[in-house]
Amino acid sequence: MINYKVYTSFKELPDCWDAFVFHDVFLQSNYIQALQQASPNNIQWFYLGVFDADVLVGIAIIQRVQLYLKDMFRQTKVSCVKSFFQDLVSKVLKGNVLVVGNLTHTGQHGLFFNQDKISQPQFLEAILSALSDIEKMIKTNQNKKIRVIMFKDYFENDSIHLQQTIFDSLKLHKVTAQPNMMLFIRPEWVNIDNYIENLNKKYRDRYKRARKKLSALHTVELNMETIQAESKTLYMFYRNVSNNAKFNTFLLPENHFYSLKYHLKENFKVYGYYLNDKLIGFYSLILNNENLETYFLGYDEAYQYTNQLYLNMLYDMLMFGIYNRFKTVVYARTAMEIKSSIGAEAKPMLVYMKHTTPFLNSILKQLFKLMNPTQDWEERHPFK
Repeated sequence: MINYKVYTSFKELPDCWDAFVFHDVFLQSNYIQALQQASPNNIQWFYLGVFDADVLVGIAIIQRVQLYLKDMFRQTKVSCVKSFFQDLVSKVLKGNVLVVGNLTHTGQHGLFFNQDKISQPQFLEAILSALSDIEKMIKTNQNKKIRVIMFKDYFENDSIHLQQTIFDSLKLHKVTAQPNMMLFIRPEWVNIDNYIENLNKKYRDRYKRARKKLSALHTVELNMETIQAESKTLYMFYRNVSNNAKFNTFLLPENHFYSLKYHLKENFKVYGYYLNDKLIGFYSLILNNENLETYFLGYDEAYQYTNQLYLNMLYDMLMFGIYNRFKTVVYARTAMEIKSSIGAEAKPMLVYMKHTTPFLNSILKQLFKLMNPTQDWEERHPFK
């Protein structure tokens, strides 16, 4: 008999949880603990266990996200027309959103089920029932109404799209989100020289120019003690980059990087860039089995252009992936053209969502396009 349980803390997760989701760091209890202890202030976490009798057959990560007008659009220099549309989108989306998935990271890291033990329709029905329970819980305990429900980030070939009938019956729209930029490491790349050899002349020269601009800096992996000691600086650099985003749904707390290093240990890496003894930038990585997941980065803007810091970070992430024999470097969203220029491919991602007010739900698909505009960017082809 299929049944489920909703947990509100990593401390409540059943002992069998980690063995069930061994394939994905983002579903495991140490990551969940790290994130819950250093979570954005506007995110509340729920964890769903789906059981067949007493056997765990499916799990889901569910977030309640409180969206505030002032936090959604951080760039202030926009036209009157853009400002009008931003206000419109903000007013429709503001309030409480239930997300099946993890809003703090690109990709499908919110669902997993054993298809030999439970069918996908049964699994989705359990999730939908749990969402209803969570809505009631939030209404009872905090007197807040859920405005939007979202299932986030599915590749086009994900089997969840076979359940379109279920989503249609509940009036969830399928909308296209910005793509996930992914670089697939070729088997013959055993060192960075092999990658460079595969570049055409234009991008090979670009690589060499960028690396020359990095020559005055030295790169160091930061240990846990250094991450803690430099937490204010790392956070300031992260904010420099975060504040340039067109649309934001959360802000990390200052202890975030330390918490991830403390709990994930060698599966979380932070690399700092130093000019003499001064930290001027960093990037972070999460090691997720065969996938190298790029995480948050930041820098002192005064040194970004002269050292081509951002581009060099992308190259350094790729180097780490090559030398440590990962199959894929997941570069996530944003800055798609520059990521394309080093060889990352844009993989479309789809989202299912609905507004709980019928009229607003009828126009939500169009509003989502305003919130998540298609960027005007040119795909690059750096390889021979």
